[in-house]
Amino acid sequence: MNSKTISKGILRAIAILVGIALLLYFLYKIQAVIAYIIIAVVISLIGRPLVRFLRIRCKFNDNIAVLTTMTLMVAFLAGLISLFIPLIVEQGRNLSLLDIEDLKGNLQHLYIQMADYFNLHQFNFEKSLQESITKSKFISNIDLSAIPNLFNFILGGIGSFSVALFSIIFILFFFLKDSRLFQNGLLTFVPDDQEKHVINSMESIKNLLSRYFIGLLLQITVLFVIYTIVLLIFGIKNAIVIAFLCALLNLVPYVGPLIGGILMVSLAMTSNLGADFSTVILPKAIYVLIGFVIGQLVDNFISQPFIFSSSVKSHPLEIFLVIIISGIVFGVTGMILAVPVYTAIKVILREFLSENTIVKKFTKNLK
Repeated sequence: MNSKTISKGILRAIAILVGIALLLYFLYKIQAVIAYIIIAVVISLIGRPLVRFLRIRCKFNDNIAVLTTMTLMVAFLAGLISLFIPLIVEQGRNLSLLDIEDLKGNLQHLYIQMADYFNLHQFNFEKSLQESITKSKFISNIDLSAIPNLFNFILGGIGSFSVALFSIIFILFFFLKDSRLFQNGLLTFVPDDQEKHVINSMESIKNLLSRYFIGLLLQITVLFVIYTIVLLIFGIKNAIVIAFLCALLNLVPYVGPLIGGILMVSLAMTSNLGADFSTVILPKAIYVLIGFVIGQLVDNFISQPFIFSSSVKSHPLEIFLVIIISGIVFGVTGMILAVPVYTAIKVILREFLSENTIVKKFTKNLK
């Protein structure tokens, strides 16, 4: 091997590395567009069964079926947003009329009752809490010069949200109208001899993930109904909004339910500030916690096994290990994406390595 060949090899390797670096930089710069496409793909998978139903059963043409589906989705989103409007208005009114000293007194009174009930005085928590409350001047120390910056931030957020919403809706329309659009775009980078395997993989992935995301919606709905009933029974304010937030947190495996439980119990306690701790606040908090646990038991032993077994064709223990490993390696994002990515990998392995003994056993439940 002469020096000319070695030089060409080095230059080729450098060119490849530079090309990969430029590609990664380009992908980094357009990460917002990639996020829009991914969100549109996920929503299209959820809306795909409805579009097919309208096309086949109701005899709608493609455009009418897609527009009807998107209208229902937008109406659903608007309904969710409308749930939060009363909460925001009420909190704004409370802030405008807020008596800081009264709030401090209520919080201090709540803590003193908790300390008496659980005998926490020996840990000297009360003194430190009183000092922190007394020294707290977060309202009076607000810099009014930051208000214009706050408004600019809010307007910028509204503008970014509007652009994102319009982009996702625009992309979603074409994905719903032509379910093979994303697939055809991917096939442009695939060799001709592998197109059949890729097409089969994409169809299987779409079917499995479509059922999975619909199953997640069913799971959230079940939890939302249970939480709402529990909170309404015990007279917790803004029960529907709290129930929806706690049900939505359940999308984050294992960590989400823990945060949701803490949030629900905390809001149940603070909604009764000023009441007696031992006879009102604590019993309500315990009952709400019991209701939350019942909802989690229903989810863990009924909803989740049904979703995993009927949608992604994976054993619950298998899913548990995948989510835990993904969480350790990639954090919360990895936990959320673990099941869809794992399902896609299994489908691809089955399609391209179907003769391998290990792969055959590993993917035997997929159809």
